[in-house]
Amino acid sequence: MNAAAQNVLIRWGKFNLVGALGMVLQLGALAILNRIAPSHYLWASTLALELTLLHNFVWHLHYTWRERRAESTVLAQLSRFHLSNGLVSMVGNLVLMRLLVQQARMPVLAANLIAIVCCSIANFCLGEGWAFAAKPTSTDARAGQSCDEAEVSHRNRESREADSSLTTPKLKSVWGPVHSE
Repeated sequence: MNAAAQNVLIRWGKFNLVGALGMVLQLGALAILNRIAPSHYLWASTLALELTLLHNFVWHLHYTWRERRAESTVLAQLSRFHLSNGLVSMVGNLVLMRLLVQQARMPVLAANLIAIVCCSIANFCLGEGWAFAAKPTSTDARAGQSCDEAEVSHRNRESREADSSLTTPKLKSVWGPVHSE
């Protein structure tokens, strides 16, 4: 498995860990809000989801995609996160909740669990490719690469640079670092 694929696999695991924490938060908030106002499960779902989106954003920013924090401003990443993961989660959750609760007569928490799982794959792809996307370098863009190809190229370049810094001893000189042959 190459380094880029391994990084995506590790990030997928981190994404799911954050998602599991968010799911516990969302289900707990929904249970409390549904107990307070049992006939307003869609409003309760919306509030629980927004709380979870903010929770997950902070964790993804500092854990899942922490090496990409400097790629753009926090506000830009939060906006992209809400437009991607937020929109998929909100629409997916509310549509599935309405179908599963009203049509299939499922309990609210079971229906919400199903809705969360259904939205997770789309949310990871949107987070990886847009909300927290690595900026392609100008050489990647000039070569006509797609964003996905540019990201793989960027990761491969980082991997090669990390490998070369481990194997190439650096000597100091008056004018700066010198690489020995």
